[in-house]
Amino acid sequence: MDFQRLVLFVIFSMSGVFLFQAWQKENAPPKPVAPITAPAATTDKKADVPTAPAAGSNAATAPAGAVPGATAPAVAPAAAPAGEVLTVKTDLFTAKINTIGGVIEEVALNEDKDAADKSKPYYVLLKNKDRTHVAQSGFNTTGFANHYSPYSKVSGSSEMGTANSLEIRLSAPIASGGKTDLVYTFKRGSYIVDVAHEVTNGGAAAVSPVAYFQLQRDSKVTGTENGMVGIFHGPVAYSEQDKYKKIDYKDLEKGKKNLYPQNVDNGWIGMVEHYFVDAWLPKAGMKRENYALKVDGADNYLAGLKTAVGDIAPGATAKINVPLYMGPQEQDALKAAAPGLELVVDYGMFNFVAAPMFWLLKWFHSFVGNWGWAIILLTILIKAVFYPLNAAAGRSMGKMKLVGPKLKEIQTKYADDRVKLNQAMMELYKKEKINPLGGCLPILIQMPVFIALYWVLMAAVELRHAPWIGWIHDLSGPDPLFILPVLYGLTAFAQAKLQPPAPGMDPMQQKIMQYMPVAFAAMFFFFPAGLVLYWTVSNILQIGQQWQINKMLEREQAAVVAAGKR
Repeated sequence: MDFQRLVLFVIFSMSGVFLFQAWQKENAPPKPVAPITAPAATTDKKADVPTAPAAGSNAATAPAGAVPGATAPAVAPAAAPAGEVLTVKTDLFTAKINTIGGVIEEVALNEDKDAADKSKPYYVLLKNKDRTHVAQSGFNTTGFANHYSPYSKVSGSSEMGTANSLEIRLSAPIASGGKTDLVYTFKRGSYIVDVAHEVTNGGAAAVSPVAYFQLQRDSKVTGTENGMVGIFHGPVAYSEQDKYKKIDYKDLEKGKKNLYPQNVDNGWIGMVEHYFVDAWLPKAGMKRENYALKVDGADNYLAGLKTAVGDIAPGATAKINVPLYMGPQEQDALKAAAPGLELVVDYGMFNFVAAPMFWLLKWFHSFVGNWGWAIILLTILIKAVFYPLNAAAGRSMGKMKLVGPKLKEIQTKYADDRVKLNQAMMELYKKEKINPLGGCLPILIQMPVFIALYWVLMAAVELRHAPWIGWIHDLSGPDPLFILPVLYGLTAFAQAKLQPPAPGMDPMQQKIMQYMPVAFAAMFFFFPAGLVLYWTVSNILQIGQQWQINKMLEREQAAVVAAGKR
């Protein structure tokens, strides 16, 4: 039975880790926002890139670095001219595009709300004094438009209305003649925006531009809530060869190499945060060079790709298109968007358990339409699957209670001889067909489920702000009235009363073990309500099962005694 105490110790220790995470969220001082310092208008030494245009110059003819070795365009300086901001409204979000560079500076999601103020939308992209997270594109070739260049608006309406798609077209001249059109195509019911550059060569010679598509953001942690610690924020990349790669900001600061797939013809690259992701999704077969770096002189990081458009003859037009996903980490939408994009949902080291658990939850949700009831149905299913094992463990625990008087006799008889005491106890267990470790099995079974469900509730955006009933408005957050933790404490205490104490345990230890679950309930004040709901329902089912087993064993014992008297 020492093993049972060890298991309980592991449970409470891991729960303490979760509690410390919640405490960090509630009590840690707010992270200061790093000032956005504009870099000098010179070529980044880590990358041969376009430089910022001088005041009064034609941005379309701003000098650019050579293509070989080029990594990414630099960040626009604070002195860049202000452009017109176009507001684009779709059925899923509202976006703002600046005519300077055609930069997407803001994306407000209609269905996902801000954690601090649920009357406001969540901004998956945003540029203001406190935050920088934008999408940029252009050409890394001399004389072509980049994300500093002034564009003129060509298309008309900026609202999708009842249409199935909406096109926003911007245009800028090429220094040698001709034009480049930046075309955004928004689609109904989709977080994917097609970002295309159409190049019309009006010069006398062929041109071979290289296009880039990048995301720029600061290192400020955004989207994290409900005490979740350890969710990755920053650049990520995926390819068939190297699979999913997380690119740590610190590694980029140190200039580490081979952090992600670079020269590939498949996969995607983007930026990830808790619950949300934005990623460039070039089509398979398009050769590209991925890049990720820290911008000198600013708390800004870039993640993107560059790809050759190809030779464009005089008078000809060529087009390069790279879709951009900007939205929540909804797993069905991610899977449909690109292979491997669903891997951005961060279940940590318990993905092998959490992923199928979420699938089951989603399946139940498709029937009941409520994530709270889906959690209850999942709990019942888990109990049903492991019923034979739980029943066997319950019988061992019930028998332990029935042979309590015999155990006390043995303990009294061999009080001074530990070896004989253990031998006599093992003989009794064998005779009565009792597994002394049987009570640990239900605990061990629930541990991976408990931990995996914690990560599902914390990482799955589908459960973010998901209500259950009455006072539970967010299953991924703590119970605001502490009703579920109190119910858990009551059920845990009742369950402990049904279980016999470990043989040889002194009365003080018995009291501690009996009341420990009640103390454990206090920790649940900080836990996600969905997790407390699961554990409470599990306790109720376990109590009913153990009570039924105890009554059955009592009847069997009475029958044996009655048979012996005949």
